[in-house]
Amino acid sequence: MPRFFVNPSDITGDHVALSAEILSHIRVLRLRPDEIFILCDSAGMDYTCTLDGEQAKIVASAKNETEPRTDCAVYLAYTRGERMEYAIQKSVEMGAARIILFPSERCVAKYEDKALAKKRIRFEKIAEEAAKQSGRGRIPRVETRSSFKEAMEDAAHADCPLFFYEEERERTLRTALAQRPSTVALVIGPEGGFSKEEAKLAGELGLLPVTLGKRILRCETAPVAALAGVLLYLED
Repeated sequence: MPRFFVNPSDITGDHVALSAEILSHIRVLRLRPDEIFILCDSAGMDYTCTLDGEQAKIVASAKNETEPRTDCAVYLAYTRGERMEYAIQKSVEMGAARIILFPSERCVAKYEDKALAKKRIRFEKIAEEAAKQSGRGRIPRVETRSSFKEAMEDAAHADCPLFFYEEERERTLRTALAQRPSTVALVIGPEGGFSKEEAKLAGELGLLPVTLGKRILRCETAPVAALAGVLLYLED
């Protein structure tokens, strides 16, 4: 069923004002006036609607039930275009609350400020489309941090900041999540992994090195596996 995101301020009584972008999409889909679609206000409510001129008419409403109870922030080191886009898309589908991009020593991809601004617009669009496709109740934000240290300092504010590191052998997700935290940061490295110096700094800032198992995952696969593991363990 088609799904679109609106602002709560767009809702007046049983009608919702539709943006030109949503109206254009509805026309492309050739929705008839009696066909239903979903509008999500990004504040926890889903509205079942039909088209009423250039507005939507609400025929039913319900609380969105797709958002995870656990707040998971995914920190992704810069990777090459398609890999980054895949990681963002799948992280949103899996339930990430927000995605933070950052530079790392072994990053193959390097983004200048101007190029990153353009890339971020595309990344935000990918997150929005993934949120629609997966029935999310909100669109996760895509943010950036200017340095590795800044990103780690930010991640350290989570109840459980996880640093996924291929050299870690002992601490598993089960061990790290034993206290059942309500906020989790998942830090994922680039194609070449994290350097020993970065791992040391992350540990000094309070992040917990964690293993995802005996196999080394690609940088775009790791966030999917990590999120699946975290949410499976914490949300039964």
